[in-house]
Amino acid sequence: MGNKICLNSNTYHGFDFADAVKGARAADIHFIEIAAVRGYTDHARWEMTDEEVAEMLATLSDNDIAVLGMCGHTNIMTEDGRENLRKNFGLAARLGASYVVTGTGETHGDEHVIEDETELVQILKDLSAVADGHGLKLAVETHGASYATGSQIKELIGKVGATNFGLNYDTANVIMYADTQPYDDLRDSADVIVGIHLKDKAGASADWNFPAIGDGDTDFPRVFSILEETHCVAPLSIEIEFTEAGPASVEEVHDALLRSAKVVRSLKGD
Repeated sequence: MGNKICLNSNTYHGFDFADAVKGARAADIHFIEIAAVRGYTDHARWEMTDEEVAEMLATLSDNDIAVLGMCGHTNIMTEDGRENLRKNFGLAARLGASYVVTGTGETHGDEHVIEDETELVQILKDLSAVADGHGLKLAVETHGASYATGSQIKELIGKVGATNFGLNYDTANVIMYADTQPYDDLRDSADVIVGIHLKDKAGASADWNFPAIGDGDTDFPRVFSILEETHCVAPLSIEIEFTEAGPASVEEVHDALLRSAKVVRSLKGD
């Protein structure tokens, strides 16, 4: 399988970006998706100077890690959110990312139901055009009350009609937000996937419980079989969000990432 293994730096929520780099290197992961989620996990911020960007890129290069994408989640239904995302596009381009991920509403606890898609479709057309100007793809993640499945976002993609607009498939969010298992839905939407947040899920659907890959209830051999069957070679961005209590230490995060990477390599046949 040609899918690149990547670290979603949101795995290191509450810790420094240097910790994420250290964990990726220890797990022999050579690609990263940088979290630039304002007020939550902001390992990168659009206010970064050229010197700060150069320093970040040098640190990554020294550790043989390249930037693949950015988690730039904002509430695009607000003007402030859209402006923040537009600025994140500029930062993503400076860091050498190829895609930026967002949701359609609040970054967490998004319960807003979008009844009329007309405004959203135009917003996404406009944002896709801005992203394209930076040489980027824009991907909406399976998340929230309105667009929690790949099938829902695939339909939205058809309405937007931008060639650089696609889906970021989160294998655990579809369970939490839509009570849908990531199998048939993944197969049906695989052709529009830009990136994959490879995330495990344990416990009841609504429980915040996202352990190391292989420690939860998700049938990942089935997930990988679907990816191979559909010829989906999108990056596999490992994301571990633990429980609401969070990890006890950065060492716990390092260990979970190391074990996850080993499972993913085994599933890929590496």
